[in-house]
Amino acid sequence: MKKLLAILFLLPSAAMADMTSTITSSVQIDVQSAATAVERMANSYSVSGSGVETTDGTTAGLIGGLGDVTDGVNAFTTITASQLTDGETFQFQQSYLEGDSVESSAVTTGEVANFSNITSTAAGVLSDGAATIDNHVIEVTGGGAGTSITGQYVTTLSVD
Repeated sequence: MKKLLAILFLLPSAAMADMTSTITSSVQIDVQSAATAVERMANSYSVSGSGVETTDGTTAGLIGGLGDVTDGVNAFTTITASQLTDGETFQFQQSYLEGDSVESSAVTTGEVANFSNITSTAAGVLSDGAATIDNHVIEVTGGGAGTSITGQYVTTLSVD
């Protein structure tokens, strides 16, 4: 009997464990929508100087600059500068950046408007794109421009 008991201890014992297995298949089809994003450039004017006399052509001492606005663009009055005192140092700088005019109608996707910064993309086309899942077998057929199709097969095995 003692020999039988010793032999039983040498035999492998069954382990108790929880085992979980999952299999997941999925497909995703994305088709981009049409989009347009614009950024208008603003009007700006700057002037600096010393040791100069300025005029806008009609009145001495005027600085010039931005005037009335028409369709989002300011009128600009330039000035001229002359040395105030002969032989003295002087400096003068003037800059003007004309902004973008305001559109009278909405921007059409794919067309270039009169804005300084514009990004326009046409709508995606699924065309002959397709995806199928049959018993975890994924079949994907490419679509047209602006389309992405993703197939995914995931197997998970957990042992606790």
